[in-house]
Formats: sequence, structure tokens, C-alpha cells
Amino acid sequence: MPASSRPRSSRTRLRIALAALATLTSAVLTTLPAPAAEADTAAAGHLTGTLSDGAAWVADVPDHWNGTLLLFSHGFGPTVATDAPTGDVRTKLLAEGYAMAGSSYDPHGSMWALNSAEHDQFATLDAVTAKIGTPRRTLAVGQSMGGLVNAQLARDGGGRIDGALGQCGLVAGGTDLDNYQLDAEYTIARLLLPGQDVKLVRFGTAAEASATADLLTKAVTTAQGTPRGRARIALAAAFLNLPAWSPGKDKPAATDWAGQEAQQYDWFAQGVLAFVEGGRYAIEQSVGGDNSWNRGVDYARLLAGSEHAPQVGALYRAAGLDLRADLRTLTEGATLTADPAAVRTAQRTSSAGQGLQVPLLDVHTTADNLVPVQQENRFAARVRASGDGALLRQAYVDRQGHCAFTTAETVAALHALEHRVDTGRWDDVATPAALQRSATALGLDGAAYVSYSPAQLTVGRDGPEPSGRR
Repeated sequence: MPASSRPRSSRTRLRIALAALATLTSAVLTTLPAPAAEADTAAAGHLTGTLSDGAAWVADVPDHWNGTLLLFSHGFGPTVATDAPTGDVRTKLLAEGYAMAGSSYDPHGSMWALNSAEHDQFATLDAVTAKIGTPRRTLAVGQSMGGLVNAQLARDGGGRIDGALGQCGLVAGGTDLDNYQLDAEYTIARLLLPGQDVKLVRFGTAAEASATADLLTKAVTTAQGTPRGRARIALAAAFLNLPAWSPGKDKPAATDWAGQEAQQYDWFAQGVLAFVEGGRYAIEQSVGGDNSWNRGVDYARLLAGSEHAPQVGALYRAAGLDLRADLRTLTEGATLTADPAAVRTAQRTSSAGQGLQVPLLDVHTTADNLVPVQQENRFAARVRASGDGALLRQAYVDRQGHCAFTTAETVAALHALEHRVDTGRWDDVATPAALQRSATALGLDGAAYVSYSPAQLTVGRDGPEPSGRR
């Protein structure tokens, strides 16, 4: 929401954030037929059905099927079955002969449906192949939260999945996500709302989460009016791994510290905190409590590992603020603890990177406001540690926004994955230059693949909390 607009109610803000995320990560859901409520049905290449847990599935099969089935995992949002990231991608891939399928995940729980998503995707595969026959090969595709599901399928799907394509994937997992988001929320509350008791975790209702989002967003909006406030916003943005490049703007210069902060503020003003708090409520519902903590976090050390540390330091000096004092305040006040059972559940259901059984190509935009591109660095380190680094390739699109890919970029990445599955070699098909050539040659809607190496994810926790909740 622009700073000049009248603030919306907290409930409205949450609804808008969730609707926007669903649009970005789950395609235009309203264009899909309603899922079947009872027995499986088929109609002119479009199949629907219902799984044993109540999850719906859909599939689209072209008249001239090429034998490849794409199993699509949708992102965070309403649990509605979809089988492609966008309608345009579906149209293009059907024209190329691909069949597509995907499930809603279990609709009876949280929108953070990681308790059922992987199981429901494999069950969808069974249901669809019973209808259309065994595919020549099956490729998993996933976006955002579905990118995490997709990584789990690549980890566990050997023999059933031949390869996987992830886009804007939340591959660092739910606990890393909640922890670095907590650092940003805590920074805003502690430094911009001193003395106020702001509820940051263990939301009992969606309304509580929305109220926190509203309170924190208003604090940021007010703070943007002063140099001291802008310096502290930059500090919170660094902990949130928030990009300094917003939609409709030119990328700021490398040392344009004020310009970078202004574009980070754009993301705050457009409602990123409503997504953060709404997502936290959904994750807490799913894992049975709070899986994040900051007790024991050294905030000076945390900032030192951020790519935005020079920006924050420059803005603090320009504002005449003592950065060390603020970081000391944060460290001394860091007493939030996790619910151990929730941490264990999140590790079991909402993480990936413990290995790969099939080739995985991950694609990410360089300025992702909801799932920071730095997650790819964290994920790759875990895959390498498991000994499966040769199966992973990562590619980057130079663009602002979450899951903001063109149809050409998506199709080119899929073709690169197919090369790896067919030949057993990546060769050079997943390089930025090759992907750019392949996407451009499609003559569709353009491409922006670039050579890029993401920075480290600023999260400051390499293992479980030192001790349980107190």
C-alpha cells in the first residue's frame, strides 16, 4: 500500500496479501474448473478427482500426448488444485504435447499444507496414471511453497520422478523462513515501537496476525519520514533479506544507499509484512506451535554476514545513530524461544536439502520480495553436504518480484531439464547463456537469464535452538 493511501483494516490487508500470493504462485485459480467432489470424472482431455484425504486433483492431457507428465506443486494460498504455474504456460505446454497434473493438497488444514503436500502429489500421480497410462517420464514442477514440495519430491521420488524444475522455491524451509522473518519483525518492534508489547509469535487467530502486520507496517510508514527511521528500516530489511530493487523502478547503483532503502521501503509499503504475519499464522497452525526463536542470536554478528551491511552502516552514520548500540539493544532483548515439538515437526514436514535422488534445476528471480534468492545459496550448501551437488543446477532471472517468470523462461528451463534426464548430463544447457538463447528462440514473451551468484542467507542459526522454550 503506498504511503499516501488510507490504511486498510488489518483483516483486509491480510486478505489482499494472501490473494496476491495465490495469484503469483498458484496461477489464476479462478480460471480452473471446480474440483470434483465425489467420483473421478473425465471430459475432453481434462480430468478431475478426489483423493482419500479430500484433496482434489486435476489433469490436462493433449490430444497428441508426447509421453511426458508434469506434476505441478502450487504455492502458498488457497488449497485449490492446479496443474501449471500460469494459464499461458499451460497453453504452451499443451501445444507442445505435455500432460499436466496437480493436487490441491489437503483442504482441511492450514494453507501451509506441508503435512500432506508430498503425499498428495504422489497420490495424484497414481490417480492420473491410472487414467492415462504410465508416462514415458514424469517431471515435477513447483513454485514458491510448491518449490519446497518440489525439492522434497526430488529428494524422495527416485523411481517415480525422473527430474524436477523448481521456480522461486522456498527451499531453505519453514524454520529458516520464520527465523529470519522474526529477526526483521523483532527489529521493527524493538527499535521503532520501543516499550510496546508487540505480539510476534504464537498467533491464536488470523486476526491477531493481521493486527501485528498492521502495527508493524504503520511503524515503518512513520519511520520512513526521518533519517533515523530510514536507517532502522534498512536494518530490518537486511535481516529480512529484502531486495533493494522494487517493481517499476530502475535498479539503484551499488553505493546508492538512500536509493536502495527507498526501494526496500516500497516492498514494506506494498504489504510484505501482511504476507509475513499471515504466513507465520499458517505455519504455526501446520506445525503445532512456534518453530522460530531469537534467544542467543548475536545481532551484530548477524548483520556482519548480510550483503546489506555496508548500506546499513552508511545510513546509520548519515543519521547520526549509533549502530552498535542498536545491535546491542537487539541482542540483549532477544529472549524469544521456540516450541521444541513445532521445531521437530517443521524439520520433518517443511524442509528439504537432505539429498536428491533425481536432477533438479532451480530458477529464481534476483529480486524476490517473498522468497529471497539467498535461499538458493542455503539450499545448495545442504545438497552439496549430502553429496548430491552434481544433480543440482541453479539459474537466475534478473527481475523484481516473486515468481515473476515469463512463459519463455519457464519452457526453456523445462527443456534444459529434459536434456539432463535424457542424456544423463547437464552439459551447458543450464548455463545463463544457453537458457537465454533457448528462451529467446521461442519467440514468446522475452527472457532475462543472467549470470548471478546469490549472497548468503542472513539467518544466523545453523542448528536447533540451544534449549527449549522457557
